Amino acid sequence: MTVIAGRYRLLDVLAEGATGTVWRALDGTSGHEVALKESRVPPGLPADEVPPFHARRERGARAAARISHPSVVRVLDVVTEDGRPWVATELVRGLTLAETLAGGPLPSREAARVGAEVLAGLRAAREAGVPHRGVEPEDVLLGNDGRVVVTGFDGAPEDGASRAEELRSLGALLEGIADDRSGPLGTVIDALLGEGPGGAPTAERAERELRRVAGGGARTPTGGSGADGAGARAGGDGSRTGGDAPRAGAAPADASATHRSAPGDGAVSAPGTSPARRTRTPRRVPVLVAGVVGALLIAGALVYHAVRDEGPATGPGAPGGVTSTVPAGSGTTGADGAPTAPRS
Repeated sequence: MTVIAGRYRLLDVLAEGATGTVWRALDGTSGHEVALKESRVPPGLPADEVPPFHARRERGARAAARISHPSVVRVLDVVTEDGRPWVATELVRGLTLAETLAGGPLPSREAARVGAEVLAGLRAAREAGVPHRGVEPEDVLLGNDGRVVVTGFDGAPEDGASRAEELRSLGALLEGIADDRSGPLGTVIDALLGEGPGGAPTAERAERELRRVAGGGARTPTGGSGADGAGARAGGDGSRTGGDAPRAGAAPADASATHRSAPGDGAVSAPGTSPARRTRTPRRVPVLVAGVVGALLIAGALVYHAVRDEGPATGPGAPGGVTSTVPAGSGTTGADGAPTAPRS
């Protein structure tokens, strides 16, 4: 088997494209499997332009190694073999978005989730100084573990798209992968493409709106400045937010994820209700009930004592009272009032 740079043993081909071939390889140093990309020279490129082409690819790969985000493929190493750069990255087990779409478009909420994770990765790459040149379905991996991972950062940083072009590229991607764009997702796509009534959104705002759509939450106008509502983990996962920071004390948007409330707590909070009020409110009910019962008991005792002390006397022989029917002695009395012995 072929070994690259004395370290990476090629096992089999994972994917082939215009920019190169991706191999599954075994790292002889760590013993782990990696994805190893072999750079391919575009057809018709003059011979004197081949070395600068490879140099740009190598420079882009080394720049991509600076990106640290779960939605961006992790670059592990860059080596050279026969004057060509080979880039070792983490091996993400799953399918590309292009392969997934062969079975049909994605449901709107899943498309929004993919878009939000892609945009989070693009934002992290831009902050690291490595803008993407334009995301295509072949550049997005859908991992078996649920991760959405962006690849294709092998161009030189100066070849990357502008921020506006990046958002339009994402809008075009979402337009092509969603099965329905007539609802809230369509509004976000229009805004990303620059066709919305409120103008193009910021990347932070667009990511937040995509997460809301993915979670099935209420959407605010993408181009406006509406108040942030509670979104649906994420999840995990997650990275979020920028320009419109949540108000102090408000539930975080997309606590999931998403984002979302903590897994397993089962609580659903109404918008604008703080957790402290939700826990205090039920305690007042037993206190009020106990107070009312106590007051009724005290009032009843007072009435009872008043009737007993102020009412007509009772007892044997008292007027209006109760006369006892129990014999006063062990026998009965005769006509003259003398005791009479009982008959046997």
